[in-house]
Amino acid sequence: MTKRYLGNIITQNPTAPAGPYQDSAASGVWSLAEALSYQKAGTWPVPGSAAPYALLGATEDPMRILISTLGNGVNWGSAGFSRRADAQACASSTRGVWAGGGDNVIQYVLFSTFGSAADFGDLVYAKYTQGVGFGSETRGIFAGGQGDPRDSIQYITIASTGNATVFGDLTSEDFTQGSGGFSSTTRGVLAESSNQNTNQIDYVTIASTGNSTNFGEYGSPLDRNNFCGASNSTRGLFAGGWDGSSSNYNTIDYVTIASTGNTTDFGDLTLSRRGLGGAASPTRAIFMGGSTGTLRNTIDYVEIASTGNAIDFGDLPNSSQNHAGCSNSHGGIA
Repeated sequence: MTKRYLGNIITQNPTAPAGPYQDSAASGVWSLAEALSYQKAGTWPVPGSAAPYALLGATEDPMRILISTLGNGVNWGSAGFSRRADAQACASSTRGVWAGGGDNVIQYVLFSTFGSAADFGDLVYAKYTQGVGFGSETRGIFAGGQGDPRDSIQYITIASTGNATVFGDLTSEDFTQGSGGFSSTTRGVLAESSNQNTNQIDYVTIASTGNSTNFGEYGSPLDRNNFCGASNSTRGLFAGGWDGSSSNYNTIDYVTIASTGNTTDFGDLTLSRRGLGGAASPTRAIFMGGSTGTLRNTIDYVEIASTGNAIDFGDLPNSSQNHAGCSNSHGGIA
């Protein structure tokens, strides 16, 4: 085999780049033909192309997961991150933002570093249980959650800092106990969480303001609470949950975000559980943590464009429940 210089070491077993992300090393000396072959394969690092990371906002110690590979998450190790369980999360390609969870505080971190969380501002209305967070590259939206008014929708401009602004109202007050939500670049979608056998899905147009509109309904079970959502720009998934009493669910269902209508069955989680966090890249959705009555460190994943049961991804460094997830490459980011 021809010897190559890689990282200033002569080797007969060169290591291929793991790109196309800017932080996937391709150090060494490569021929143009070799570089071109990796570019065509989509593995050559491209400046400005950030690796698809998910963050799970666990109290005082968020966890980061590289969505493009299989494996375990790592502790963020961020001092000063005061978010507790039941916060809502949104993200741009550079920032992850968490709001509420016992108060009106909004904080953010940068995906590119393991630095401490920084103060962003305050919600208009404090939230004490997990509603729904989603957004676009520019705007983050927080909807529902316990704390009057329960049907509130609030928004921020993610690239700046400052207090949230009123967006409008939800169609009901049943988006308060761990509702699922996600977005495309133009539309945010969220589902009711209720033990009253209500299963409505609403949507908003992210760039505007105003009240939510009925999207459709999600399928059985109708009494789902504490589930999560994740999406690319085309398809959104709802996963997990429980009946508020004794039964946990492994359900995954989906909608096409640009249309309206009822959900379609996608498949099942590897483990029935509630209080899990969702996040996505353009191709893959992951579902993190949760509880079966016992806290779990499970990470599942599915390929969004297909349907089928979830597959084991790896483990979180810590078991987690009711902690919101977000990513730098979800469906709201072009």
